[in-house]
Parts: sequence; C-alpha cells; structure tokens
Amino acid sequence: MPTLHQGRLITLEGGEGAGKSTAVTTIEEWLRDRGRTTILTREPGGTPPAEKIRSLLLDPETGNLDPLTELLLMFAARAENLRQIIRPALTRGDDVICDRFTDASMAYQGYGRQLGPEPVRALQSVVHPDLQPDLTLLLDVPVTLGLERIGERNGQPDRFERSDGDFLERVRQGYLDQAEASPERYAVIDATQDLDQVQRDIRRILQERLA
Repeated sequence: MPTLHQGRLITLEGGEGAGKSTAVTTIEEWLRDRGRTTILTREPGGTPPAEKIRSLLLDPETGNLDPLTELLLMFAARAENLRQIIRPALTRGDDVICDRFTDASMAYQGYGRQLGPEPVRALQSVVHPDLQPDLTLLLDVPVTLGLERIGERNGQPDRFERSDGDFLERVRQGYLDQAEASPERYAVIDATQDLDQVQRDIRRILQERLA
C-alpha cells in the first residue's frame, strides 16, 4: 500500500543473525545514487526516548517481561520514532529506511511470544492507522544459521538473541506468513547466500519495485 506522502518508507526485517546492518547500507547507497535523500532509523529506537526503551528491551538483565508489556514498550518507542523522525521525513519527501517496523512486532510478540495478531493490529490502528511501508525486504535465514552467526560476533548476545530455538522458529514463521499474505509489499531474500549475492538481490528488487 503506497503511503500518502512524497517520501517512501522502506523497512528491513529478519530474525536474529540475518545480516540486516549490511543490507541497510546497500539500500541507502542505491537510493542516494538515484538522487534520493535518505533517513536511517531503527526499531525499537531512533530517538532519545525510544533508544532508552531499546536499552531496556535488549538488556539481558531485564529478564522476562510479560509479552503484552514487551509489545506495549515496542509501540511506545515506535510512536516516538514516527512522531520525531519517520513522518516528518516522509512529509519532506525523503525516503526513510527503517531497520524493523510493525511487522517485527507481529513476528516477535504476535508469533514468538504467542500473543496472536489481535493486540498487534489493535496498537497499529492507534499508532499508525494511515501508514504502511511501501516496500519491506525480508532477509530470511534458518534459525540454526542465524544463531551460529550470533555466536561468531564480538560481544555478548542481547536479550532477544539469547532466546530459545522454538521462540526464534516461531518468529521466522511469523515473518514468512506475513510475506505470503502481502506479496505486493514484501520481497523475501535468501540470506544464506554470500554477501555479494545478497547485495545483488537487494539492488535487483529495488530496481523492480521502486525505479
């Protein structure tokens, strides 16, 4: 569904270890090469208040949260990101690249935490009823490979990266179900491929969908 603004909202989704950081750079370079002004943001996060919420959600010391509490915190951060960054940029005509958006809430809390779709949709209807991404790129990787990649990184895994395999499998299925339900918006990329091929696939999809 196109936005009602001049700018375009492009979201990047995927489970743990999917390699989204490099993909963000590829998208940004492609858009800027075509004369577009780009704004990068992420969820949860993007603004000072939302980054504080992010720290709480990702900190392993936070421990277990009630799934609904977790979902509400995600949407609280999202509301600030929309108010301060995303909506003003789209209104200016800039393209926004957002690392995760509401589809992540559906995958992680709706499917992963087994809240179901209704609470996610209810909060979406309050926070951004008029706005959907113009394009969502889903970097799909099997859970076992994603966990291997996380294990190879420097630093300690965050609260979500420490989740058990069953939770992460539900998250992956949540993403795949959403992609199947919205093929006009979603493009699924095989993130098991080498980096060069993933980047080529991203550029091809951007050319097909946005050029």
